[in-house]
Amino acid sequence: MRAPVLALAASWRNILPLRPKAVTVREAEVLEFRTDMLEITRLFYAEELMALAGAKNPALLSAFARVPRELFLGPGPWRVISEQAPSGLRTTDDDDPRHIYHNLLVALDETRGVNNGLPSLWALLIDRLALSPGETVLHLGCGSGYYSAIMAEMVGDSGKVTAVEIDGDLFRRAQAVLKRWRQAEPIHADGSAFRGEKYDAVVVSAGVAYPPRAWLDSLKPRGRLLFPLTADEGRGAMVLARRRDDGDCDIDILGAVRFIGFSGLRDAEANDRLARAFARAPASDIKSLRRDAHAEDTSCWLHGEDFCLSRREPTPGGSTR
Repeated sequence: MRAPVLALAASWRNILPLRPKAVTVREAEVLEFRTDMLEITRLFYAEELMALAGAKNPALLSAFARVPRELFLGPGPWRVISEQAPSGLRTTDDDDPRHIYHNLLVALDETRGVNNGLPSLWALLIDRLALSPGETVLHLGCGSGYYSAIMAEMVGDSGKVTAVEIDGDLFRRAQAVLKRWRQAEPIHADGSAFRGEKYDAVVVSAGVAYPPRAWLDSLKPRGRLLFPLTADEGRGAMVLARRRDDGDCDIDILGAVRFIGFSGLRDAEANDRLARAFARAPASDIKSLRRDAHAEDTSCWLHGEDFCLSRREPTPGGSTR
């Protein structure tokens, strides 16, 4: 962002009186002015997301202000999810990118209910991941790659974001845009079966009924796994698991969410088991993830063959056992 734009963006009093129609300059200068205004729009958008998410990380603010969201949405006008519209969707007036620099869900595939994700939610989630420069991230179900790019900004040139998407159209869109970030690697693959290196963070953008062993095994020591724990209808809770030295995880529940299901990781038995767990007790009861073999007991919120979402508080020494 150019220095004059930063100076202009420093004060609402300086920005509010600006009106493009009041400027009479050469065509090239008009284009530059519009570019500057879009940069300012992105900055205000980023500041609003930070406020909604309660986030304070300046690197996250910079990431949302720098990444052009419109590039990941396809050509405008865009279809925006709206409760006020009779069909649940409305179309932006035109293809001016300023229309999508709001806390709005933008449709990527209307027939399947795939959207670009709510920016304020992802601001919260990425903030809680606490990504640092040089870290490695595996993003499963990256869609068109917008939040992969945000995380690529967070980890910087010395880090890496591996963005995996199974849908061919979405992958090609992500591939075309993510080439702007040399630290981002888009991969066309099934995330449920993906095997890669060890990562500082594994981020999942579609709902699952349990945390697969492969994802837990992909975490470095002190690594984080962020995933939506959802049953068939898509409603559930966002789970942040932090790996401990013994392989178990501390758990934070980041709130109620709704996500489409993760392709290849849905079966009736797992869905029913999770639905029963949600009916018995809130997800906020979950305090840890155990990986040791043990019999199911009253401390188990959701017990599986090779994992257990447990009510047990981890001990200071690093074990839930």
